[in-house]
Formats: sequence, C-alpha cells, structure tokens
Amino acid sequence: MATVSFLHLTDLHVSDPSIADPDLLSDTDATLRRVVDMIAAMKDRPAFAVVSGDLTNHGDIASYRHLRARLSGVGVPFVYALGNHDTRAGFYRGMLDRDHDLDEPYRHDVLVGGVHVVVLDSSVPGRIGGALDEASFAFLDRALENHPGAAKIVVVHHAPALDETGQLAWETLGQEDSARLGAAIAGRNVAGILCGHVHVDRVSLWNGVPVVIGTGLHNSFDPLHSGGLRAVAGAGFALCTLRPAGLGVTFVPLPSDRRELGILTEATVRAFR
Repeated sequence: MATVSFLHLTDLHVSDPSIADPDLLSDTDATLRRVVDMIAAMKDRPAFAVVSGDLTNHGDIASYRHLRARLSGVGVPFVYALGNHDTRAGFYRGMLDRDHDLDEPYRHDVLVGGVHVVVLDSSVPGRIGGALDEASFAFLDRALENHPGAAKIVVVHHAPALDETGQLAWETLGQEDSARLGAAIAGRNVAGILCGHVHVDRVSLWNGVPVVIGTGLHNSFDPLHSGGLRAVAGAGFALCTLRPAGLGVTFVPLPSDRRELGILTEATVRAFR
C-alpha cells in the first residue's frame, strides 16, 4: 500500500452562533474557523478527514447546517461519526438532508484514499456513555469483509475499555462490548481505531491496535488532575499517516494558556451514566 495522510478531528461541539449556548466553555465556532484555515493552508493535502463524534453541542438541525456550511469549502472529504452530544435526527436532517429512518444508528463504511474506513455509532440517546448493539457487531463483521486488500480504520466515538478498572463506565464502551470489538477486529488488517469523548490526546496500544483519542475543539481535561475533572482551555486535531509499517499520529495543538474553565467533583463524575 502507498503512504496515505489524513486528519482526525473530534468533539467539535459546534452551536449555531445565532442561538446563545450557555453550556459552551469556549467559542467552538471560532476554533473551528481557525482549524479550517489551517487545513486550507496545508501544502500537502490530506486524503480525507475523520470527525469522530460530538459534531454539535446539542444535536439541533440549525447547528448541523451551520457546521455543514463551515466545512463546505475545505476541499477534503469528511467522514463523520456520531457521539453522545449528537442526535441522529438532527444529523440526518441538517448534514445529509435525509428525512427518513431518522432514528437509525449512523454506521457506514467507505474506501477513501485507498483506506477502508468503518464507522460505528456508539451513541445511546439520553446517555453520556456509549454502547454497540447486536446490529452494530453484525454490520462490523460484514464491513470488515469489504475491500480485503485495504488497511482499515475503525471510527467510534467511545473508545474501548482498556481494562476492567482504569476508566469509569461512562468514559468508554462497556467491558462486554469492548471484548466483542477486540474479537471482531482480530486478524482483520485494522491499522487503528479513532475515538473522542474524553477531551484528551491519548494513544493506547490495545490488543496490538493503536486506539487514538483527540482533545477536540471545545476544551481539554487536565490529565494531571485527580478526584474529578478539571476543564482547561485547549484544542487541537491530529495528522495521521498510514504507512505499510503502521499508523503514525502527530497531534496538532492550538496555542492555549491552559486557563481553568471549570471543575467537576469526583461525586459528579462518578454519577455520570
């Protein structure tokens, strides 16, 4: 296979600027404009860009339409996944002009730039945490049979659980789903799994496959803080390079003073579902 470069964005949390959003900790629209300008200025054009969920902050149609307009002139194919802040109906109507089967999970696969991208929908309406249903695993099994000669990238908003104790339940897929995902991709030429949700830059080697999480464009969580979550200013995306030898990831942080934006107590965080 040839070397292919692509982008990984996540957790855009965009809101329609005409509607006040008191839940935003930062000006995500301004941050998105900066990122779009950075992508447009790249001399070596990426083959595509993955956005691994939380495209909008509240899942409303107007915000998806605003996001669609923001990205329309980038000149790079975008591959989207949905996260817990998204709504399927809002996404289908606002991004795809679709008016049927509005409750259906958004799972799909595409060959782009010679890379086979398989997207799963781990969003669960009304929940922060994520899950994959029986239909998702059946879809994954079928999709992984497609394009057998191409390296595969799996995109899912909630990362798999790395072990039984390291993360809280809302942070990842559940233990059973994680184990099934690991079994499903074993030996299937999966070069990486792209995720979001927890607003940190992190790469973990899981069952021999790199799991890549990005900070996103809303805020960052301080990895040195314990006993809850400390939100700080911070945003970025990743430049990914898929070589015959494997996946490389270079994080592209935006300049930030890392000022504190808020703190959630341990009790609050543990109560998330």
